[in-house]
Amino acid sequence: MNLPYVSASQASGSDPSSSLGSLVMDVVSSQNNFPISNATVEIASETSPSDIIEKLTTDSSGQTADISLPAPLEKYSLAPSDERPYSEYHLHVTAPGFKPVDISGTEILAGATAIQNVRLEPVDDPTPINNDIVIPEHTLYGNYPPKIAEPEVKPVTDTGEIVLSRVVVPQTVIVHDGVPTNASAPDYYVPYRDYIKNVASSEIYATWPRATITANVLAIMSFTLNRVYTEWYRGQGYNFTITSSTAFDHKWIYGRNIYESISVVVDEIFDSYLSRPDVRQPILTQYCDGRMVQCPNWMTRS
Repeated sequence: MNLPYVSASQASGSDPSSSLGSLVMDVVSSQNNFPISNATVEIASETSPSDIIEKLTTDSSGQTADISLPAPLEKYSLAPSDERPYSEYHLHVTAPGFKPVDISGTEILAGATAIQNVRLEPVDDPTPINNDIVIPEHTLYGNYPPKIAEPEVKPVTDTGEIVLSRVVVPQTVIVHDGVPTNASAPDYYVPYRDYIKNVASSEIYATWPRATITANVLAIMSFTLNRVYTEWYRGQGYNFTITSSTAFDHKWIYGRNIYESISVVVDEIFDSYLSRPDVRQPILTQYCDGRMVQCPNWMTRS
Protein backbone atom coordinates (compact mmCIF):
# COMPACT_ATOMS: atom_id res chain seq x y z
CA MET A 1 0.00 0.00 0.00
CA ASN A 2 1.39 3.41 -0.97
CA LEU A 3 0.88 6.02 1.73
CA PRO A 4 0.77 9.76 1.04
CA TYR A 5 4.02 11.56 1.82
CA VAL A 6 4.25 15.11 3.11
CA SER A 7 7.58 16.69 4.10
CA ALA A 8 8.01 18.20 7.56
CA SER A 9 8.56 21.63 6.04
CA GLN A 10 5.26 21.34 4.17
CA ALA A 11 3.54 20.17 7.36
CA SER A 12 4.82 23.20 9.25
CA GLY A 13 4.13 25.73 6.53
CA SER A 14 3.98 29.29 7.81
CA ASP A 15 1.66 28.62 10.74
CA PRO A 16 2.38 31.38 13.28
CA SER A 17 1.11 29.16 16.12
CA SER A 18 3.78 26.48 15.61
CA SER A 19 7.56 26.17 15.71
CA LEU A 20 10.07 23.36 15.20
CA GLY A 21 11.65 20.74 17.43
CA SER A 22 14.13 18.00 16.55
CA LEU A 23 14.06 14.21 16.63
CA VAL A 24 16.89 11.68 16.55
CA MET A 25 16.27 7.92 16.49
CA ASP A 26 18.63 5.39 18.10
CA VAL A 27 17.84 1.82 17.04
CA VAL A 28 19.48 -1.24 18.64
CA SER A 29 18.91 -4.97 18.90
CA SER A 30 17.06 -6.15 22.03
CA GLN A 31 19.31 -9.22 22.06
CA ASN A 32 22.70 -7.54 22.52
CA ASN A 33 22.13 -3.76 22.26
CA PHE A 34 24.17 -3.66 19.05
CA PRO A 35 23.21 -0.78 16.72
CA ILE A 36 21.03 -1.68 13.75
CA SER A 37 22.03 -0.04 10.47
CA ASN A 38 19.66 0.43 7.53
CA ALA A 39 16.59 0.36 9.75
CA THR A 40 13.70 2.34 8.27
CA VAL A 41 11.76 4.88 10.34
CA GLU A 42 8.47 6.27 9.06
CA ILE A 43 7.21 9.36 10.90
CA ALA A 44 3.60 10.55 10.93
CA SER A 45 1.53 12.91 13.03
CA GLU A 46 -0.33 11.07 15.79
CA THR A 47 -3.57 12.57 14.46
CA SER A 48 -2.93 11.17 10.94
CA PRO A 49 -0.78 8.04 11.34
CA SER A 50 -1.30 6.99 7.72
CA ASP A 51 0.15 10.24 6.32
CA ILE A 52 3.92 9.77 6.32
CA ILE A 53 5.76 13.05 7.03
CA GLU A 54 9.32 11.73 6.81
CA LYS A 55 11.08 8.46 6.04
CA LEU A 56 14.55 7.98 7.53
CA THR A 57 17.27 5.32 7.51
CA THR A 58 19.71 4.58 10.33
CA ASP A 59 23.48 4.78 9.81
CA SER A 60 26.17 2.35 10.99
CA SER A 61 25.68 3.62 14.55
CA GLY A 62 21.97 2.81 14.43
CA GLN A 63 21.07 6.50 14.43
CA THR A 64 19.07 8.66 12.06
CA ALA A 65 19.92 12.17 11.03
CA ASP A 66 18.52 14.98 13.19
CA ILE A 67 15.17 15.95 11.69
CA SER A 68 13.02 19.03 12.37
CA LEU A 69 9.33 18.53 13.11
CA PRO A 70 6.50 20.99 13.83
CA ALA A 71 5.74 21.66 17.50
CA PRO A 72 3.67 24.24 19.44
CA LEU A 73 5.35 27.50 20.38
CA GLU A 74 7.98 27.25 23.11
CA LYS A 75 6.15 29.75 25.32
CA TYR A 76 3.49 27.14 26.12
CA SER A 77 6.10 25.01 27.94
CA LEU A 78 7.63 27.90 29.88
CA ALA A 79 4.53 28.96 31.84
CA PRO A 80 1.30 27.22 32.93
CA SER A 81 -1.06 27.01 29.97
CA ASP A 82 -4.10 25.04 28.82
CA GLU A 83 -2.34 24.55 25.47
CA ARG A 84 -0.47 21.29 25.07
CA PRO A 85 3.14 22.46 24.60
CA TYR A 86 4.34 19.50 22.56
CA SER A 87 3.26 17.70 19.41
CA GLU A 88 2.87 13.92 19.25
CA TYR A 89 4.17 11.67 16.49
CA HIS A 90 3.65 8.08 15.41
CA LEU A 91 6.77 6.11 14.46
CA HIS A 92 6.94 2.84 12.51
CA VAL A 93 10.36 1.17 12.68
CA THR A 94 11.41 -1.81 10.56
CA ALA A 95 14.67 -3.61 9.75
CA PRO A 96 15.52 -6.86 7.93
CA GLY A 97 15.62 -9.78 10.36
CA PHE A 98 13.75 -7.91 13.09
CA LYS A 99 10.13 -7.56 14.17
CA PRO A 100 8.59 -4.15 13.40
CA VAL A 101 7.82 -1.68 16.19
CA ASP A 102 5.15 1.02 16.36
CA ILE A 103 5.57 3.92 18.79
CA SER A 104 2.63 6.20 19.50
CA GLY A 105 3.00 9.54 21.26
CA THR A 106 6.64 10.55 20.81
CA GLU A 107 6.71 14.11 22.17
CA ILE A 108 8.38 16.99 20.30
CA LEU A 109 9.00 20.31 22.07
CA ALA A 110 9.89 23.49 20.19
CA GLY A 111 13.62 24.19 20.26
CA ALA A 112 14.47 20.88 21.95
CA THR A 113 16.03 17.69 20.60
CA ALA A 114 14.08 14.54 21.38
CA ILE A 115 15.90 11.20 21.39
CA GLN A 116 13.73 8.14 20.71
CA ASN A 117 15.47 4.90 21.64
CA VAL A 118 14.09 1.78 19.96
CA ARG A 119 14.90 -1.85 20.70
CA LEU A 120 14.03 -4.22 17.85
CA GLU A 121 13.52 -7.90 18.57
CA PRO A 122 15.08 -10.45 16.18
CA VAL A 123 12.41 -12.48 14.38
CA ASP A 124 13.78 -15.71 15.87
CA ASP A 125 14.05 -14.44 19.45
CA PRO A 126 12.22 -16.98 21.68
CA THR A 127 11.67 -14.44 24.50
CA PRO A 128 9.39 -11.72 23.12
CA ILE A 129 9.62 -8.20 24.55
CA ASN A 130 6.99 -5.48 24.79
CA ASN A 131 7.30 -4.35 21.17
CA ASP A 132 4.70 -1.71 20.43
CA ILE A 133 4.87 1.36 22.67
CA VAL A 134 2.17 3.86 23.63
CA ILE A 135 3.48 6.98 25.37
CA PRO A 136 0.81 8.67 27.52
CA GLU A 137 0.52 12.41 28.09
CA HIS A 138 3.29 14.26 29.91
CA THR A 139 2.66 14.58 33.64
CA LEU A 140 2.49 18.38 33.39
CA TYR A 141 -0.34 18.11 30.85
CA GLY A 142 -2.20 14.89 31.64
CA ASN A 143 -3.99 13.87 34.83
CA TYR A 144 -2.06 11.69 37.26
CA PRO A 145 -2.56 10.83 40.96
CA PRO A 146 -0.84 13.30 43.33
CA LYS A 147 2.04 12.10 45.50
CA ILE A 148 1.06 10.60 48.84
CA ALA A 149 3.11 12.53 51.41
CA GLU A 150 5.93 10.76 53.26
CA PRO A 151 8.65 11.90 55.68
CA GLU A 152 11.66 13.30 53.83
CA VAL A 153 14.05 11.34 56.04
CA LYS A 154 13.26 7.78 57.00
CA PRO A 155 13.92 6.72 60.60
CA VAL A 156 17.09 4.67 61.03
CA THR A 157 16.63 1.82 63.48
CA ASP A 158 18.42 -1.39 64.35
CA THR A 159 15.69 -3.54 62.84
CA GLY A 160 17.52 -3.98 59.55
CA GLU A 161 15.42 -1.41 57.70
CA ILE A 162 18.57 0.34 56.49
CA VAL A 163 20.71 -2.28 54.79
CA LEU A 164 23.36 -0.16 53.07
CA SER A 165 26.13 1.39 55.19
CA ARG A 166 26.66 4.23 52.70
CA VAL A 167 24.92 5.85 49.75
CA VAL A 168 25.59 3.85 46.60
CA VAL A 169 24.62 4.93 43.08
CA PRO A 170 23.33 1.68 41.56
CA GLN A 171 24.02 0.54 38.03
CA THR A 172 20.42 -0.68 37.67
CA VAL A 173 17.06 -0.10 39.32
CA ILE A 174 14.08 -2.43 39.12
CA VAL A 175 10.99 -0.43 38.16
CA HIS A 176 7.58 -1.86 39.02
CA ASP A 177 5.28 -0.47 36.33
CA GLY A 178 2.24 0.11 38.52
CA VAL A 179 1.24 0.63 42.14
CA PRO A 180 3.13 -1.50 44.68
CA THR A 181 0.21 -3.84 45.37
CA ASN A 182 -0.44 -4.63 41.68
CA ALA A 183 1.24 -8.02 41.45
CA SER A 184 0.45 -8.33 37.73
CA ALA A 185 2.35 -5.17 36.77
CA PRO A 186 5.63 -5.93 34.96
CA ASP A 187 9.06 -5.21 36.43
CA TYR A 188 11.78 -3.66 34.26
CA TYR A 189 15.53 -3.67 34.89
CA VAL A 190 16.61 -0.16 33.90
CA PRO A 191 20.12 1.40 34.01
CA TYR A 192 20.11 4.09 36.69
CA ARG A 193 21.02 6.97 34.37
CA ASP A 194 18.41 5.88 31.83
CA TYR A 195 15.80 5.76 34.59
CA ILE A 196 16.58 9.32 35.72
CA LYS A 197 16.53 10.62 32.12
CA ASN A 198 13.17 8.93 31.51
CA VAL A 199 11.59 10.31 34.69
CA ALA A 200 12.92 13.83 34.12
CA SER A 201 11.65 13.79 30.53
CA SER A 202 8.25 12.65 31.84
CA GLU A 203 7.97 15.24 34.62
CA ILE A 204 9.66 18.44 33.41
CA TYR A 205 10.02 20.19 30.04
CA ALA A 206 13.37 20.17 28.23
CA THR A 207 12.84 23.81 27.23
CA TRP A 208 13.29 25.03 30.82
CA PRO A 209 16.48 26.89 31.82
CA ARG A 210 19.45 24.65 32.53
CA ALA A 211 19.52 25.64 36.22
CA THR A 212 15.87 24.62 36.57
CA ILE A 213 16.48 21.29 34.83
CA THR A 214 19.47 20.66 37.13
CA ALA A 215 17.45 21.40 40.27
CA ASN A 216 14.69 19.01 39.21
CA VAL A 217 17.13 16.27 38.21
CA LEU A 218 18.81 16.57 41.63
CA ALA A 219 15.42 16.19 43.30
CA ILE A 220 14.61 13.10 41.22
CA MET A 221 18.00 11.50 41.93
CA SER A 222 17.77 12.24 45.66
CA PHE A 223 14.31 10.67 45.85
CA THR A 224 15.46 7.62 43.90
CA LEU A 225 18.63 7.15 45.97
CA ASN A 226 16.55 7.39 49.15
CA ARG A 227 14.50 4.44 47.88
CA VAL A 228 17.74 2.58 47.09
CA TYR A 229 19.50 3.42 50.36
CA THR A 230 16.55 2.54 52.61
CA GLU A 231 15.54 -0.46 50.48
CA TRP A 232 12.07 0.91 51.02
CA TYR A 233 10.10 -1.60 48.98
CA ARG A 234 12.27 -4.63 49.70
CA GLY A 235 11.75 -3.91 53.39
CA GLN A 236 8.02 -4.35 52.74
CA GLY A 237 8.52 -7.69 51.01
CA TYR A 238 8.56 -6.49 47.39
CA ASN A 239 11.26 -7.44 44.88
CA PHE A 240 11.68 -4.08 43.17
CA THR A 241 13.42 -0.76 43.79
CA ILE A 242 10.76 1.77 42.85
CA THR A 243 7.37 2.08 41.11
CA SER A 244 6.13 4.12 38.14
CA SER A 245 3.10 5.42 40.05
CA THR A 246 3.03 9.18 40.74
CA ALA A 247 1.09 8.47 43.94
CA PHE A 248 4.11 6.66 45.39
CA ASP A 249 7.18 7.61 43.35
CA HIS A 250 7.98 9.32 40.04
CA LYS A 251 6.46 8.77 36.62
CA TRP A 252 8.57 6.40 34.55
CA ILE A 253 7.15 5.53 31.12
CA TYR A 254 8.23 2.41 29.25
CA GLY A 255 9.76 3.26 25.88
CA ARG A 256 9.22 7.02 26.00
CA ASN A 257 11.56 9.49 24.29
CA ILE A 258 14.04 11.51 26.33
CA TYR A 259 15.58 14.92 25.58
CA GLU A 260 19.16 15.88 24.84
CA SER A 261 19.23 18.85 27.25
CA ILE A 262 18.05 16.62 30.11
CA SER A 263 20.38 13.77 29.15
CA VAL A 264 23.43 16.07 29.26
CA VAL A 265 22.57 17.29 32.77
CA VAL A 266 22.02 13.75 34.08
CA ASP A 267 25.34 12.54 32.66
CA GLU A 268 27.15 15.43 34.36
CA ILE A 269 25.66 15.07 37.87
CA PHE A 270 24.41 11.47 38.01
CA ASP A 271 26.32 10.68 41.22
CA SER A 272 24.96 13.70 43.15
CA TYR A 273 22.06 13.99 45.57
CA LEU A 274 20.53 16.28 48.19
CA SER A 275 21.02 15.68 51.90
CA ARG A 276 21.14 17.56 55.19
CA PRO A 277 23.86 18.09 57.79
CA ASP A 278 24.26 15.04 60.03
CA VAL A 279 21.84 13.04 57.83
CA ARG A 280 23.47 10.20 55.94
CA GLN A 281 20.60 9.27 53.64
CA PRO A 282 19.52 11.26 50.57
CA ILE A 283 16.38 13.34 51.14
CA LEU A 284 13.10 11.96 49.82
CA THR A 285 12.54 15.14 47.77
CA GLN A 286 8.82 15.28 46.98
CA TYR A 287 7.20 17.82 44.69
CA CYS A 288 4.02 18.56 42.76
CA ASP A 289 3.14 20.59 39.67
CA GLY A 290 1.95 23.58 41.73
CA ARG A 291 -0.93 24.15 39.32
CA MET A 292 -3.29 21.16 39.27
CA VAL A 293 -2.07 20.00 42.67
CA GLN A 294 -1.02 22.29 45.54
CA CYS A 295 1.59 21.05 48.02
CA PRO A 296 2.62 23.56 50.73
CA ASN A 297 6.29 23.32 51.83
CA TRP A 298 7.16 21.04 48.87
CA MET A 299 9.02 21.83 45.67
CA THR A 300 6.83 22.72 42.67
CA ARG A 301 7.53 22.29 38.96
CA SER A 302 5.67 25.37 37.71
